Amino acid sequence: MSSESTVSLRVFVEPQQGATYADQLAVARAAEDLGYEAFFRSDHYLKMGDVSGLPGPTDAWLTLAGLARETSRIRLGTLLTSVTFRHPGPLAISMSQVDHMSGGRLDIGLGAGWYADEHTAYGIPFPPLGERFDLLEDTLGALRELWDTPEGETVTVRGKRLAMVDSPGLPKPVQRPRPPMIIGGHGTRRTPDLAARFADEFNVPFADVDTVAAQYRRVDEACATHGRDPREIVRSAALVLCCGRNPAEIARRADAIGRDVDELRANGAAGTPAEVADAIGRYAAVGTRRVYLQVLDMSDLDHLELVASEVARQL
Repeated sequence: MSSESTVSLRVFVEPQQGATYADQLAVARAAEDLGYEAFFRSDHYLKMGDVSGLPGPTDAWLTLAGLARETSRIRLGTLLTSVTFRHPGPLAISMSQVDHMSGGRLDIGLGAGWYADEHTAYGIPFPPLGERFDLLEDTLGALRELWDTPEGETVTVRGKRLAMVDSPGLPKPVQRPRPPMIIGGHGTRRTPDLAARFADEFNVPFADVDTVAAQYRRVDEACATHGRDPREIVRSAALVLCCGRNPAEIARRADAIGRDVDELRANGAAGTPAEVADAIGRYAAVGTRRVYLQVLDMSDLDHLELVASEVARQL
């Protein structure tokens, strides 16, 4: 699972479905010990679907700050932080601080947000889609300008929805010029365009291989428009994980997350270790170089061990 592998594996969890900080720490430490490249979490404030969500949400950036001090090697990040949740200036400070606290192990995933109910539930404004994309564009540009501005100088940033005047752009992150930036999603116009302009990595979540390949091609086309080499952008995908040594174990893990095995085989990383490796291989064939394995049952650490020992070596 090193960077020399054809495809690297990252662990991705959804704590809003019901997880404490301690639960997330246990998964992050297990992932680190087992050799996964990164531990990522969603950035959501409200549960989805028919789950209790207890004990309630944990803040993504507070969690990453804690994990930064309680892990030592694994990379950390969000997939994805909605730009509607936090003002861009304070968000830049939080990100830089987590990068320092981790010794330079932060990847930054940013998106326009989509889940209206969580905004309503916690009193967060949820503007129309076009305005949210404007804010995403402004935030990506602001982070670049804040962190590229030399220490001792100030910068004024004026975007479509954002203005910063005479900002010192401090603190600077450890990683220079900035931590890797991840943009992702299924949007066919502005999402690929923003990726071509700002992203170090482009992610397509929970889609079949043909959909992923088509979205990668849109990024290639946007890169051509902006005169950027598309090979500079790492391609990644997120897949639901459901791996077992035999049919009974596969069925047990699917049942634990309330999903159908056949559906997961069609659109996720499901089945025996050989089947999961083959599924990942199909994504690799269209250019995927990182796979985020969505682990929905965070209590099942043996699941991570099985993939580390039986799937990673096949990649």
